[in-house]
Amino acid sequence: MKNFLHVGCGPQYKDSLKGFKDWQEIRFDIDPKVKPDILGSLTDMSAVEDKSVEALYSSHNIEHLYPHEVPKAIAEFYRVLKDDGFVVIVCPDLQSVAKEIVNGKLIEALYESPMGPISALDILYGHVGSIRGGNTYMAHKSGFTFPVLSGLFREAGFGITFGAAIPSEYSIWMICSKNERTQQELNLLASEFLP
Repeated sequence: MKNFLHVGCGPQYKDSLKGFKDWQEIRFDIDPKVKPDILGSLTDMSAVEDKSVEALYSSHNIEHLYPHEVPKAIAEFYRVLKDDGFVVIVCPDLQSVAKEIVNGKLIEALYESPMGPISALDILYGHVGSIRGGNTYMAHKSGFTFPVLSGLFREAGFGITFGAAIPSEYSIWMICSKNERTQQELNLLASEFLP
């Protein structure tokens, strides 16, 4: 069975992740309250062996790092992946959020989430309600557009990145392959793991 590292898993399990149903999940998080298999941070994944996982899934985590920490986290992603491994990453798209702010929507709800209404302010700085409740892990410290995030993965040595910003979701969805892949292989990965 293929394995994947669910980075920054929080309380989520693989059942809700597209494409990973038949994979072995290794849950990784900085917060011991969510009972991860491995406790650690994105910038120090030393508890995970080199080239030990076939894929890595990271949803709404990388924006919790300071900008100078992001390359270190991506280098850790690269290190733990097998040579033919890939990353599925999701994070806020600041370009679509900025358009809402330009149109005067900073604190109004842009959409409903399981945590309640989400505003542009929440997307920029982290979920206000969670932070107010003491969960400072939810603070956002950096942000991305698709070209910037793709460039950071390419600079870290990933052979190819594929995906897009999805403005209706205020998100970036991307697959980053450690090695080069054909367009047909990328299309297959995208159909299996991206929305």
